[in-house]
Amino acid sequence: MSSLESHLREAVRAGELRESSCENILRMLSSAASPVVAASVEELVADKQWRELDDRFFRTLAFGTGGLRGRTIGRIVTRAEQGNGGPLGRPEHACVGTNAMNLFNLSRAVQGLVAYIREWSARSGREGRPLIVYAHDTRHFSRDFATFAAETTTRLGCDAAIFSGPRSTPELSFAVRHLGASAGVVLTASHNPPHDNGFKAYFHDGAQVVEPHASAIIDCVNAIPGDSIATLPAAEHGKLMVLGEEMDAAYMDRLETLLLDIELIRSQSGLKIVFTPIHGTGAVICRPLLERLGFHTLSVPEQEQMDGSFPTVTSPNPENAEALDMALQVAMKEDADLVMGTDPDADRMGVIVRTRDGDMRLLTGNQIGSLMAFYRVRTFIDRGLLPPDRLDRGVLIKTYVTTDLQKAIAVKEGLSCVETLTGFKYIGEKLGKYENAIPQSLRANYSAMSEQETRALRMEHSKVYVFGGEESYGYSGSDFVRDKDANGSVVMFAEVAAYARSRGMTLDELLDEIYIRYGYYAERGHSMVFEGADGAASIAALATSYAEQPPKIVDGSAVRSLRNFATDEIYDSEGDRVPVEKMLIIELEDGRRFAVRPSGTEPKIKYYLFAHRTVQGDLAQVKTDVARTMDALWAWLQADANERLS
Repeated sequence: MSSLESHLREAVRAGELRESSCENILRMLSSAASPVVAASVEELVADKQWRELDDRFFRTLAFGTGGLRGRTIGRIVTRAEQGNGGPLGRPEHACVGTNAMNLFNLSRAVQGLVAYIREWSARSGREGRPLIVYAHDTRHFSRDFATFAAETTTRLGCDAAIFSGPRSTPELSFAVRHLGASAGVVLTASHNPPHDNGFKAYFHDGAQVVEPHASAIIDCVNAIPGDSIATLPAAEHGKLMVLGEEMDAAYMDRLETLLLDIELIRSQSGLKIVFTPIHGTGAVICRPLLERLGFHTLSVPEQEQMDGSFPTVTSPNPENAEALDMALQVAMKEDADLVMGTDPDADRMGVIVRTRDGDMRLLTGNQIGSLMAFYRVRTFIDRGLLPPDRLDRGVLIKTYVTTDLQKAIAVKEGLSCVETLTGFKYIGEKLGKYENAIPQSLRANYSAMSEQETRALRMEHSKVYVFGGEESYGYSGSDFVRDKDANGSVVMFAEVAAYARSRGMTLDELLDEIYIRYGYYAERGHSMVFEGADGAASIAALATSYAEQPPKIVDGSAVRSLRNFATDEIYDSEGDRVPVEKMLIIELEDGRRFAVRPSGTEPKIKYYLFAHRTVQGDLAQVKTDVARTMDALWAWLQADANERLS
């Protein structure tokens, strides 16, 4: 037994290190080729950094249904990891650990994905070598990871395409469809902190991978023992292509078709918009497209720089006011009408709007989505895009934890509303279903058709997708992208702002008009954060407690119904079985309800609170009354959670 192994086993016996961590450390040391691995482990052991070792090694970073996500920079950066340093202040090497996002886990993910794609392509009779498209955002190590993944893909016998620089997640989805690729991957951790990165996998339809392919890919990844790569002979290698401005142009042309009333846009060219990409990929598409459409667009120069350390914000999450603070300062100085910001991979968008009294108000994801849903539903009807006898062909898709205001809008206007689990991959799956309902002979070249052509086919044979979204600031307005799209959201929301301005209204006044028409719906999103190995255990314990001992009375109100998406057989409004998910939705007799689910991407358990009132009097008083009941519900839930963990 080596000296290092004996130190590790002694730490396990002393209760300082988990046994699983010890075994994973030894496994990684035996299979990893990089000397950084051994040097980093030896340094952490010598310094008795057992908690850091546990967090890095207590498990192997699981390849879930969406891919990988984890730390790529440790809480403690070892001397070997720091090396000579990397660009923009990052370490030279990624975090060592089986529970970290690094080349060890990336290699396994790429090998498993390629193995499945090759097998699936052969089984499906697809001609030629499979093509996998790779994109990456501005995060630390994203370019390194994307380059490694693309080159590995070619050595394993598939063709690969990689963007010339940072590009958004939705452009990756578009490119997969546009190129007829077999799969795609974006290297991103979305709006997570700077120390994280990830690997998000997409299938040939441009949507994130769902069942049965997800489990099959996971099995292939889990079958890879380590990070060594058994490459094919050079003659069997695939080709590598680089994507750039030509793909950007094709994507921007399609984004422009999201506009429903171009004359309205032209009439409101004085609308003043501040846009910030928050150091991310939104800089590539959003501002150029807004300017091309004629909007008066202002920038935040400090945040145009693509920098994975996100130096001007605490978190690059546009749902937080702090992330939009610099843009807000520009808006106040320039008397702008609104602020829009996108996260690093430009799949989420946050908004601040100017009110009648001149203040600036941060909207929630539910409010942003409801404004767009209302405008698009009404405009589809008013402009005859949904004829009176075909209203039921129109569909709005939302997640179960997204506001019911959007459902109320759809139903009252004669459209259908479908609810899915959290995750835009399920919305993408629905869009695939609607496309596949079109006869094969008519949809052979579907992804190359114009918006008008595909809409006509969907009107005749399936469903016309009007809008879709989730409360976590993700939206889309057509099916040429099969994921949430902040680039498209910026375009769609700018049109809503132009519409409000054309009516002499502010956006918050338009939102109030919607409440009066359809009812007042309020939502709150909260979470409890539990970091590291111990935190993961706490999240699991809390989720189990809710499932096994659900409450019967909540904040003085009896529980009317409980849906456990992990155990109950649940079907959506179209009769499709809802996949299994660790989520509970509890409805109370007084009309309130809440959902609880562990996050799939962050170390937290999430709570979603909902309340609804019809508006028969003073809207302001209704808002006050509902806010009071929501405060009380969250206070009760926090106390109950702490008691469950005690």
